[in-house]
This record gives sequence, C-alpha cells and structure tokens, in this order.
Amino acid sequence: MFIDLRSDTVTKPSMAMKEAMFLAEVGDDVFGDDPTVLALEEKAANLFGKEAALFCPSGTMTNQLAIRVHTWPGSEVICDKYSHIYLYEGGGVALNSFSSLKLLDGDRGRLNAQQVRDAINNPEDIHQPTTSLISLENTMNKGGGCFYQLSDIQEIRSVCDEKKLPLHLDGARLFNALVETNDSPLVHGQLFDSISICLSKGLGCPVGSLLLGKKDFIKKARRFRKVMGGGWRQAGFLAAAGIYALDNNIERLKEDHARAKQIGKILEGLPFVENIYPIDTNIAIFQLPETILASDFVAKMKEQNIGCVVFGKHLVRFVTHLDFTDIHLEEFEKNIRKTV
Repeated sequence: MFIDLRSDTVTKPSMAMKEAMFLAEVGDDVFGDDPTVLALEEKAANLFGKEAALFCPSGTMTNQLAIRVHTWPGSEVICDKYSHIYLYEGGGVALNSFSSLKLLDGDRGRLNAQQVRDAINNPEDIHQPTTSLISLENTMNKGGGCFYQLSDIQEIRSVCDEKKLPLHLDGARLFNALVETNDSPLVHGQLFDSISICLSKGLGCPVGSLLLGKKDFIKKARRFRKVMGGGWRQAGFLAAAGIYALDNNIERLKEDHARAKQIGKILEGLPFVENIYPIDTNIAIFQLPETILASDFVAKMKEQNIGCVVFGKHLVRFVTHLDFTDIHLEEFEKNIRKTV
C-alpha cells in the first residue's frame, strides 16, 4: 500500500464523481455554450455572492489572470514572501503582467493591516512603482495550512478601500479555512475584489479552478485566458466534477484536518523530528535536524511506501486528503516508525 501524502492534488475521482462527469451535458466553452460549465460558474459565483466566475485549468492560471486584469506594466503587487504567486507560479507576475512584487514578512504567511498600509507606495513618488494590488493567501501553504481570522481580513479591506486598491485572494484551499472558522463564503465575497478557488485540491476534482469577480472583470479575464491558451471546448465533463465537489466534498474537509493532527501526534517524540509546525488544517510540516537533509528523508519515506515532499533544506510536508483514510493512517504510523 502506497500512502501518498505529497499533496491533496493526488486524489482520484470517486465513482459518484465519475458518474456525474460521464452524464454531463456538454457544449463548447469557447463559444460559451457548455451548459455544465455555465452551471458551475453560476454556482460558484452565487456561493460567494459575486457577479460572475470563470472556469480554468489551474489555480496558477486563475491567480495570474486576476493579477493581469488588476495591474498594469510597471506596477507593484504586495504579498507575503511565502505566497504561492511568488514561489510557485514560475515568475508569472513578471512574465504575464510585467509587474513587480513587494514581499512582506508576515505571520506564517499572513499579513496584517499595518504591514499592508506601510508597504503601499506613495503614488506621487516617481521613483517607486505604483502599488496596484494586494494579494492574500488563505490557507497559507508555506505556513503549514494556517488561516486568517475574518477580522484581520476586514482590517486589510479597510486599508484597500482607503487607498482605492483591489484585494485578491488566492483561495486554493479557502474551503479548508471556512470549515474551521465557520465564516460565510458570502462574507468573503464581499471582502475581495477577486477570488481564486481550487477544485483539484481538497475537493477532489481531477482538474480545475475558478476565478470569481465582477462581470467586467471576468470578461477581461476570459480574454486573457484565451491569450494564455486556456480556452477549452467540452469542458463540461470537468465542470460536472466541480459541481459534485461543491455539493458533497466541503464539510468532509474536517476529516482531513483531524487526520493531519493525528499525523502531528505520531511525529511527536520521534528522534528525527526537530520541530512541528502548528497544524491548523490539512498540512503537516516538520523540521529535521541539521544532520538530515529533507531530500534524503523523503527518499527513505518512499522506500517505506510513504509519499511526501521536500519543503526546505530540512523541512518535510505531509498533506491529508479524501483518499487518505484511517486505514492509511494506521499504515502510515507503522511505516514511519520503521525509520526510527
């Protein structure tokens, strides 16, 4: 039994999801007549109280489209130094939008309102790039799946309103945060000008992310999606999986969180574990001693039929998901103790 904890993107569609996909009514999304894609976009937009949505192949694309629409060449985006849009999107902000990034040092990747306020450049100073966008990430991948409190986002929104700046959310794992805070998606929809949500992480879809925003914003994003090669045809087969996921796979995320915490308890006391990040959702990150490289440890884990990823020179990440059950958890504990 191989226990794959590299990411929550490794899940396979369930039989029920496959059936929904197989039975989907499809059209041509580039022509705007795929009924299942339209249904998914409407469903997601309504969930967050936004005017429109755009179905895309990946969260990187939805983030990059949002940045492309919100910014202009030579402008600057404010985000945390551990943000996905900086670390894991191939330099897309520079390549696609010709914008720079101002990297802040947040609390495990979470910014506060004062940091944002202090980072906004004076638009009258010709020596500095003009600040064009604030981008947050929730949950924070590099922060071990930590999430924002609603009050902190509201304070940042107030700064954005005062400075007349748009606020974008990389919400790849937003639903993991919402099931913990019990905050309403509608409230988040009011706080952000654009939201990216991923369907292929905790929600278990094979492909897909959604970008949410106002109608004119999504219209512009759709044009740039085409330019990036993101226009697809009978995408309704994939959209059907997204509809199924939004209907069935959100509340069960709490199970993933509980198992991640169990992994944390298993790691406690093991001789090769130097430190464990706080486990808030479905991500468990731990630090190895300086004498053990993460790359070597990950290779040993593979020999024990456990998949995980290097997250720093001495950092290792496990991510729980809907295909990781209690049976897998028992096997995980047995196998990881073999390395002691």
